[in-house]
Amino acid sequence: MGLEQSLKQYFGYTAFREGQREIIEAVLEKKDVVAMLPTGTGKSICYQLPALLLNGATIVVSPLLSLMEDQVQQLRSEGIRSVIALNSFMSKEEREQALHKLHLYKLIYVSPEMLQYRFIQFALKRLAISLFVIDEAHCISQWGPDFRPDYLRLGAVREWLKDAPCLAITATATSEVQEDLKKQLQMKNPISIIYSVDRPMISYQVEAVSSTEEKKQRVRELVQQLQGPGMIYFSSRMWAESICHMLKLEGFERVAYYHGGLTTEDRLLIQQQFMMGQIDIICCTSAFGMGINKKDIRFVIHFHYPIELESYVQEIGRAARDGKPSVAILLYCDDDKGLSRMLIERDVLTESQLHHLVAQLGEHNQWNRRIEENIFNQLACSETSWRSVLYTLEKLNIIQNEQVASFTPAKLVNKLKEIQRKRIEEKEKKVMQFEAWIKRKSCRRESLLGYFQEMLTSHPIHCCDNCGADLGPFTSNKSHSLTIEFSWELKLAEVFELNERGTE
Repeated sequence: MGLEQSLKQYFGYTAFREGQREIIEAVLEKKDVVAMLPTGTGKSICYQLPALLLNGATIVVSPLLSLMEDQVQQLRSEGIRSVIALNSFMSKEEREQALHKLHLYKLIYVSPEMLQYRFIQFALKRLAISLFVIDEAHCISQWGPDFRPDYLRLGAVREWLKDAPCLAITATATSEVQEDLKKQLQMKNPISIIYSVDRPMISYQVEAVSSTEEKKQRVRELVQQLQGPGMIYFSSRMWAESICHMLKLEGFERVAYYHGGLTTEDRLLIQQQFMMGQIDIICCTSAFGMGINKKDIRFVIHFHYPIELESYVQEIGRAARDGKPSVAILLYCDDDKGLSRMLIERDVLTESQLHHLVAQLGEHNQWNRRIEENIFNQLACSETSWRSVLYTLEKLNIIQNEQVASFTPAKLVNKLKEIQRKRIEEKEKKVMQFEAWIKRKSCRRESLLGYFQEMLTSHPIHCCDNCGADLGPFTSNKSHSLTIEFSWELKLAEVFELNERGTE
């Protein structure tokens, strides 16, 4: 059976999107692959179809519960039952039952943290593993220890997977990050299949405002004017909740906030309501978006911008997945500079916290979860900074195999300070690159592609504010010119939707 027939049989699609067949063929040839496809172009098909065609099981490492659950439910709704997600929210009974029947599954989704548990490794080692997939693979390099230290431990996982080929797939990876992925995952003679990060149907807009209060007023205006549904990104939970309440007081009822502080049940409910069209606007932190496959998002507003362009591309890439015109609007004021610095410093330990940590380490020979939680609570630091310093202590062999090695306190403090200093410098460099893009006077798309070592071959009609594009085509009361200007693109989008049905 050919690949197109298999695609039709399992997923109902009649044609591959750009890049999908090339990646699938390389995986079926048992090659290690680093792949990059733009957001919303069907990355999941690139490992789901091979998983069904290969003998044995496929392990898919996925960073978020919502991402795993969404893909599992989608596959089951299509009649593919041999799929399961192993995550920390399972009860003991559910986990034991799942592990007992693990040999029955073709696709096994698992978080990087769960992969570190010995009982999970033991269960997986008994299986014939045909493919090892890392979804959202930029987590290894771009976020590194700041997001998921266990992503950086996936290279060690490969050692006991023996000959299973590896697919690392993402939507954003500079050439430097691509090389880092190959190194971290111990790939053997890997091939790179890289497609452009450009999303020509998304118009880039940056608006300078004089103050945070003016930002709030501008959000009111934009929500009133723009055609939804849409997303508004914030730097903190407090801001997401605050602006959500403000909009509700203004009469916008179909709005909700989403962040990592919500219960799992509330997060899943809000996602479902947004997907089903019961909510029009989500006020969210970066916790929302990864793996959210809502095709008709028309605008993404950044009330606060992330500290690097990679995250920005990921977040605005939630829009225009149906191939229709959408807009990304970044609101900027001088106060944001201080916020970026604060966000960077929040994710490292202060000198006094480092001294306290080292002093506490010196009091223990053993290391376990109870000791870890006690020290974390004493430090009162962010989870990101805590995950980062724990990973560093493991790399320095201070914490190893549940043992605490001997060390010289002053030397260890200085070493940790030096590592944190380098991390801060790297993040500050990213912020400066982003701010240069914000203040750029020429084409934003060209500059953004240049950051990923790409060349812009042609300017879309509504390219960016610096190229003369405005918000007119994206407002609720569309002008007739939009229909004329985009008629050929919309017709193509309709054709592709009929032929491909959004293979994602």
